[in-house]
Amino acid sequence: MPENTEYKVSKSGNQGIAYKERLNSWAIARLLPDAQREIVARFRSRSDADGYIQHLRQEIPNASFMVVFDCQREEVVI
Repeated sequence: MPENTEYKVSKSGNQGIAYKERLNSWAIARLLPDAQREIVARFRSRSDADGYIQHLRQEIPNASFMVVFDCQREEVVI
């Protein structure tokens, strides 16, 4: 398939999130004091995140984790 040479890719900072990064919308967040959260891992599907959170809860029973959907809509360019 020939390459599309007419399409110019902008190098500006407002271009938005790369397609590959948008695929991993499900994340596991570790809940920290003062209502803070830290993203531990990202996944493409909810079921993958649910499976990994079970593993984390077994390995680190004293920590609090939750599955979140991180859509980042304000950065997506359509």
